[in-house]
Amino acid sequence: MDKIVEMEGIIRLFGGVHALEGVSVHLHAGEVVGIIGHNGAGKSTLMKILSGALRPDGGEIRVSGKPVEIGSPIESHRLGIEMIFQDLALLDNLTAIENFFLGRELTRRVLGIRLNDTARMRQTAQEAIGQINPNFRNFDTEVGRLSGGQRQSISIARAVHLDTRVLIMDEPTAALGPEETEMVRQLVLRLKDRGLGIFMIGHDLQDVISLSDRIVAMRGGKVVGEIAADDADEDALLGMIISGKCPPAARPGPGAVGIAARETA
Repeated sequence: MDKIVEMEGIIRLFGGVHALEGVSVHLHAGEVVGIIGHNGAGKSTLMKILSGALRPDGGEIRVSGKPVEIGSPIESHRLGIEMIFQDLALLDNLTAIENFFLGRELTRRVLGIRLNDTARMRQTAQEAIGQINPNFRNFDTEVGRLSGGQRQSISIARAVHLDTRVLIMDEPTAALGPEETEMVRQLVLRLKDRGLGIFMIGHDLQDVISLSDRIVAMRGGKVVGEIAADDADEDALLGMIISGKCPPAARPGPGAVGIAARETA
């Protein structure tokens, strides 16, 4: 299977602090890769670089095998890469349709005046959200009155509407109950079936295991290692992100041995 995204040897400095030290990860189409680690591990910094919110200080990014430079979210968008942040970037006082087209409204000319094409926006939003969540019905309800799972449906549909190939999800199940977490899991499965590659930042290890195909553990700005979700359990993942130790089923990253060695020295 071809790699849709490859990030090789990514370095990011904040002043004299190495937020990322030679981090390498990759993603295939139709695959979910969980990115885990404590606060400050570098996972969000890595994904912000891929989304164009931050520039790397070293390393290379390849999309479908071709080297690219991602200097802004606009450039990331042009490459088919979208990021959904934890707060979902939705306005509570607007409806699902209004949020779906926020900042990219469809227009038509009437007597030389450009007006919003509300009928076309309604049809497009209903079709797009319906593809993500066939049970969604609250198109005219203010988003602030919707459940967390329904809000995720809108945010995901908005992100993947325009030729998206790679989706970055930041804590997609945060603060959701069991039923809504299951809804998000079903959304992720639908996206995988459509061939999207998904990077998912997560803290809830059980959710990461259930939603991912592979899991990459980070610590101190380095990749400790990666493990197939089928081979992972919470104890193994905690060992990776707390002590930098890889279980036998994991493939160690370049930082794993050094981290463990420092702690046992």
